[in-house]
Amino acid sequence: SAVALLILAAALASGVALALLPRAPANRFCTAPSNQTGFLCDDRVTCVPASWLCDRVSNCRNGEDEQQQLCGDLPHSLPGYLVFHCSNPRSWVYADQRCNGMNDCGDCSDEMGSLAACPPCGWEWWSCSPVHYEFCSCIPRRLCRDGIQHCLGWSDEFVC
Repeated sequence: SAVALLILAAALASGVALALLPRAPANRFCTAPSNQTGFLCDDRVTCVPASWLCDRVSNCRNGEDEQQQLCGDLPHSLPGYLVFHCSNPRSWVYADQRCNGMNDCGDCSDEMGSLAACPPCGWEWWSCSPVHYEFCSCIPRRLCRDGIQHCLGWSDEFVC
């Protein structure tokens, strides 16, 4: 009976210890500024853009955006809504980097095609075939008429 009592005490202690561990709410999805996919902090008010997670900078008051539970085995330790898988199976980016105009995957799969499902270029962008690796199908309008070719047909200098 002493052994049974020790086992019961150990089980209770384990249960109490597990209950004291910080638990992520079932749903941490939120929409960060500029309509970005985000992570909701424990305060249930602060919404951190997905790409700010696991960057060694605490953006949540309690630092839950940098905890081992979330950042221990990237991208597998992240909730699925925070991850976009590139066409290369070994590559991924944070969900808020999808459709941001930049070639974050390296093959434009985060900006073009059925995987990304991006809307057409927004009003701050010019649609063309870029000549620079960093862009995929749109360039920022601020690059228009700057004397430097950013589009294959020079439309950024003569039409934009």
